[in-house]
Amino acid sequence: MNDERQSEIAAALRIPSRFAGRYICLEPLKDRHREELRVAADDERIWQNTIVAAHGSRFDDWFEEIQRQIASGRQLPFAVRSVNTGKIVGSTSYLDPNPRHRRIEIGSTWCTPQCWGSQVNPECKLLLLTHAFETINVNRVAFCTDAINARSQAAIEKLGAVKEGIMHSHMIVQGGRVRDSVLYSIVSRDWPRLKLVLEARLSNDRA
Repeated sequence: MNDERQSEIAAALRIPSRFAGRYICLEPLKDRHREELRVAADDERIWQNTIVAAHGSRFDDWFEEIQRQIASGRQLPFAVRSVNTGKIVGSTSYLDPNPRHRRIEIGSTWCTPQCWGSQVNPECKLLLLTHAFETINVNRVAFCTDAINARSQAAIEKLGAVKEGIMHSHMIVQGGRVRDSVLYSIVSRDWPRLKLVLEARLSNDRA
């Protein structure tokens, strides 16, 4: 596990030992999370529109690829833990941090189907966006998703992110399909207004 490299990235991004929310907490991903995460990932519905799949026998390859991304400085992943059950229910990440230009991406987000449509995803985004804009003072947070993934696009748009366009033939995903990606962003001038909207969503029983 790239604990030393991960700690370097976390220090640069001023990441706490965990982000605590009302419904979930985010814990910087460590090897100790592997088996709990394996259980959470073991549903093929999660991986229908992702770059790679991580259920069943594919999990360890996915987990090891995350380690390579940590080593390259391109990814800082988190385990998503439910406050109510204490169980890991998914994962999310900061991607491609660029301190010079004060930008970062949030992505590689997934959760168990039981959490779809709940407060899990919006609270993940609230915690990561708040830290990005208010602690490390980025100007821009990007989101990038598959052009055929309507559910993901709807979730990003519900955050108030601006759709900037389509990147054609952007990635090669599982099965060898050439993926078009949809690019979104939230910028610092819009964050105070969007934060209020997101907090209001989380005040409801379902988000």
